[in-house]
Amino acid sequence: MQLDKFDIHILQQLQTDGSLSNQQLAEQVGLTAAPCSRRVKQLEESGVIRDRVVRINERAVNLNLTAILHISMDKHIPERFQHFEQTISQYPEVTECYIITGHEADYQLKVSVPDMDSYHDLLLGKITRIDGVSGVKSAFVMRKVIDSSKVPLTYVS
Repeated sequence: MQLDKFDIHILQQLQTDGSLSNQQLAEQVGLTAAPCSRRVKQLEESGVIRDRVVRINERAVNLNLTAILHISMDKHIPERFQHFEQTISQYPEVTECYIITGHEADYQLKVSVPDMDSYHDLLLGKITRIDGVSGVKSAFVMRKVIDSSKVPLTYVS
């Protein structure tokens, strides 16, 4: 989908405040309500807008510990990776999972839990029990410096 200046402006506004009504959004981007609504629908149908979510303050819901895990796998075969990915996707504590390169690990996970005891239970009771996991290195987030779901739109041509 080719994006024009109105589409980019719509995306910028929705990234800043996804709760804007169509009327509010239209006013902010300089369109009337109907064309604005059509554009948003096109952006959704084309997959440019993937989803709309509410971002929750983890601490407000007792998720006081965030950890970054580097997971190493014993064998680099599709079945091992598929099994790991299917299993890890069932754990609500895992909020991000990436296959990575340029590191000793094969995966990077971000997990959110209430405390160190909960982390211990997740790590030893679930993650290290997944077939193929051969190593885990953990780092704990002390403070979030940048915490954004916005993507840069300056590269759209």
